[in-house]
Amino acid sequence: MAVLTGIPKRLVDKSLLSAEQVQILLTQATEHKQGFIATAANSGLIRGDALAKIASEEFGLPLLDLDAFDFDNIPKELVSAELIEKHQIIPLVARGSRLFVAQSDPTRIQSIDEFKFSTGMNIESVIVDHTKLAGAVTKLLAANDTSMDDLDSELDDVDLEDPNAEDKEQSNQNTGDDAPIVRFVNKMLLDAIKMGSSDIHFEPYEKRYRVRYRTDGILHEVAKPPVSLTGKIAARLKVMSQMDISERRIPQDGRIKMRISKTKAIDFRVNTLPTLFGEKIVLRILDPSSAQLGIDMLGYEPAQKELYMHALSKPQGMILVTGPTGSGKTVSLYTGLNILNEEGTNISTAEDPAEINLEGINQVNVNPKVGLDFAAALRSFLRQDPDVIMVGEIRDLETASIAIKAAQTGHLVLSTLHTNSAPETITRLANMGVPSFNIATSVSLIIAQRLARRLCKNCKKPADIPREALLETGFTEEMLETAEIYQPVGCEMCSHGYKGRVGIYEVVKITDALSRIIMEGGNSIEIADVARKEGFNNLRTSALMKVAQGMTSLEEANRVTTD
Repeated sequence: MAVLTGIPKRLVDKSLLSAEQVQILLTQATEHKQGFIATAANSGLIRGDALAKIASEEFGLPLLDLDAFDFDNIPKELVSAELIEKHQIIPLVARGSRLFVAQSDPTRIQSIDEFKFSTGMNIESVIVDHTKLAGAVTKLLAANDTSMDDLDSELDDVDLEDPNAEDKEQSNQNTGDDAPIVRFVNKMLLDAIKMGSSDIHFEPYEKRYRVRYRTDGILHEVAKPPVSLTGKIAARLKVMSQMDISERRIPQDGRIKMRISKTKAIDFRVNTLPTLFGEKIVLRILDPSSAQLGIDMLGYEPAQKELYMHALSKPQGMILVTGPTGSGKTVSLYTGLNILNEEGTNISTAEDPAEINLEGINQVNVNPKVGLDFAAALRSFLRQDPDVIMVGEIRDLETASIAIKAAQTGHLVLSTLHTNSAPETITRLANMGVPSFNIATSVSLIIAQRLARRLCKNCKKPADIPREALLETGFTEEMLETAEIYQPVGCEMCSHGYKGRVGIYEVVKITDALSRIIMEGGNSIEIADVARKEGFNNLRTSALMKVAQGMTSLEEANRVTTD
């Protein structure tokens, strides 16, 4: 066995790796013609931050946490994207004749020499986590990809088409001045789909323009095209959405259907909003595959799933799904409708608008301008021999009264309300003017929900939180017996330690005890107390259960729920 020196020796001396593990990594690094630090970081045998600390100590260089660094003002114009990608080094700050750069492997002296030659500046290195550096390089290069100068060559492989355009010759004018705009917009849409984003924001300001994706419920900036292109980007999106491109004074709604392959198409719901410096345009990504999720994929606890399935199996009654915008109510409703969608069942929905087309279900877009609101659609449904009715949202007494009458006369009704919890749903209906008796006898199940970011399985690490602190947070002794609590780290496969989302639910069946308290006019606090005694977990408890199962972090549970 060869004598170990440098970083490998320090890793063994500090018991971070065994001598055998280090020898294996050295062999792999030689075979793959890769640096030892990159090989060790990618092996999963040691955390990236620990490896960076060892490198910092070995070479006497400062250590930096990239998560705490603001990348908006880095001097990327000093170094080409090719050089950054080749050497995996990022310029951080330029001070006089000195350029500070972030690197993970200080043994790569040739890389520093190339940076020095390219910039003509003295290079000062700081050591960073290899995994975080790789992610930062990827994001930096992605931002550079959106520069208008190179879009022609960079976006040749984007294969998106616009079936909405009736004049194919006009819609496919990808030559001349508009070609980069067309390619840029297509790239933004395709990249958002690949990242699993739910929304795209095109936002103009006085001195800058930015594009943001909402991924796993959080907005992230992904591109900064020149502000001079504000009008052209807006016009392109409005043409694709079949809007009036000459109208810039009022909001408009539209829709884009983008075919990304022979077998898959994605819909975008588009809205424009006139702002001080141009039209802000937001696209909601409507992926039909999200409506085909099985109920087991949504994150219900076994007892909660059983309650939902039992309510769906009833021939009549009302199921209400509540929560703020973006909490997954639509997916929960569509999942239930898919379970009920059989040849012998007549299902009608009134939506504003219908987000995803469901084969075999009669979907209606409400249009209040012509008198087709939710109440009018409901009245029509009742003359259409329905078995199941879905109302996009109960907003007023008239809609609530008709929906409750339908639930009491042999129909299964599903709908949503914007309330924070299941008990508050009861009081909201009562405040609308619905008699307590009708609420108690028609509503069979209430589901309140949130979406929490799911911890990345690749990089999450155990969280060291004292037991007393966990108990104060709301954990029970029973939950802590089998709890596996983790915290986010961050790697090239996720976003800040999270990847995907999981549902958190409060599922309350209207039992005899709850019916009595409702008819007695109990407030939401009294209803919540009875629900807890009946064994129904509230949102906070459900969130802590997801933390105990290692699905999400305590920080994320605190973000989406309160004590």
